[in-house]
Amino acid sequence: MRTELRRDLTTAMKAKDRTAVAALRSALAAIDNAEAVPSDSLDAVATDGEHVAGAHVGLGAADVARRVLTDGDVRSIIESEVHERDAAAEKYEAMDRADDALRLRSEGDVLRRYLAHT
Repeated sequence: MRTELRRDLTTAMKAKDRTAVAALRSALAAIDNAEAVPSDSLDAVATDGEHVAGAHVGLGAADVARRVLTDGDVRSIIESEVHERDAAAEKYEAMDRADDALRLRSEGDVLRRYLAHT
């Protein structure tokens, strides 16, 4: 699904579709964040750096392993992104901010397409 999201982001950017770009960027960022390894599982102090405590030296020295997400994990993240937009849209509607609510609902609709065919 990530490959499809990235491909569609490129297409949306070329088409200058701000709604799709915002929704897809947000979803991809949420997926990337979910792959991050919690900082408490990393070494607390690295001593590789000569001048800066905790610095890592060399190309790729600071790279850490990422979590591997299942298709179900990614689907749950997309569902959460849709839910967040729907909830925020309701709040905006309650504050009589229909334009903002419409924008969020439109972003949610973009992401719902990925849930429909997975």
